[in-house]
Amino acid sequence: MPRQARLDAPGTLHHVMIRGIEGSTIFGDDEDRKDFLSRVGDLTEKTGTRILAWVLMDNHVHFLLFSGPKGITSFMRKLLTGYAIRFNRKHQRSGHLFQNRYKSIVCEEDPYLLELVRYIHLNPLRASVVESVEGLDRYRWSGHSVLVGKQKNDWQEVAYVLSFFGREKRKAIRAYRRFVEERKGQGRRLELVGGGLIRSLGGWSQVMSLRGKGERIEHDARVLGSGDFVGEILREADKKLRRQLRNRERERVIDRTIKEECAKGGVKEAEVRNGGQRRVVSTVRGRIAYYLSQEMGIPMAEIARHLGVCTSAIAKAVKSLESAERKC
Repeated sequence: MPRQARLDAPGTLHHVMIRGIEGSTIFGDDEDRKDFLSRVGDLTEKTGTRILAWVLMDNHVHFLLFSGPKGITSFMRKLLTGYAIRFNRKHQRSGHLFQNRYKSIVCEEDPYLLELVRYIHLNPLRASVVESVEGLDRYRWSGHSVLVGKQKNDWQEVAYVLSFFGREKRKAIRAYRRFVEERKGQGRRLELVGGGLIRSLGGWSQVMSLRGKGERIEHDARVLGSGDFVGEILREADKKLRRQLRNRERERVIDRTIKEECAKGGVKEAEVRNGGQRRVVSTVRGRIAYYLSQEMGIPMAEIARHLGVCTSAIAKAVKSLESAERKC
C-alpha cells in the first residue's frame, strides 16, 4: 500500500516520533545527545518551530511541537540529515541511521496537548531508565527537567506549557509535577502514538456503533482529534494538494513554452534560462514572457525565475510587445 502524504500545515500541533533503523541505537554517548539538542535549538530559531515537550531515549526520540511558517518538513530534514552525517563520521559507520520516515501525528490542541506533554515526558519512567518521578526530575534528556526548573534551555516553550497550570511560576511547576505524578504508572497509550480517533474511541466496534446511530465519524490515522477536527485538517490538506497540482501544471506549461519558443527562434534553452543578453535571445525571451503572462496568467515573478532575469525585465519585455501589438 502506498504511504499517505504527510499532513504539514504551518502552526499545527504535531506529535513526532523518530526511531533508529531496525531499533538501533541513535545516541552512542552524551556528546551525541548534546549535539542533537544543539541542532534542535539552532533550527527552532531558524524555522520558527516551537517545542513543547521532548525526550531522548537510546533508540528513539519524541517531540511535541507547533510547526513553523513552512511546516515541519524542513526542520526535520535538516535536523536528521545533519545529525546522521556527524554520527556516522564519528562512529565510523555508513548507511541509514533513522527509519526511512519519521512519524508525525497532527493533534487537536484542547483535548490532547497536556496529555501528550505528560505522556512524552514519562517515557524514561515507563522504560525503567529512571525509577521514580524524582529521578525523572533529574533526567537530563527530557523536557520534564526543564519544566520543573532542574535545567534550562532557550528553545523549549516552558512558559506556554506552565501557563496551563497557573499564573505564578512556582505554583504552576508544582501543579504540573502533580499532573505528571498522577499517571506515573500508566502504560503505553496507543492512540497517542498512532491510530488517532479510532483508537481513542475504543476501536472500530465503537465507531460502527456510532455510525449505526446516524453519526458521521471522520477518521485518519495521521490525525488525533475529534471527527470535526479530522475533517477540517483533511480539507486543508486537500486544498494544499490542489495548489501543488496547479503549481506542477504551471511548471509544465512554462517548460513546454520555453522549449517550443527556443526551437522556433533557433537558440539554446540554457542561454534563455540563464539570462543571456544576445538580441535574438532577448527576443525569444520576450515572446515567452508575453505568452505566459498575458495568455496563461502566470505571475511575472515566477516567469522571471525560469528565465534568469529580474521581474522588472519581464515587465519591460511584456510592455514592449504590447506596444508592438497595438501598432499592428
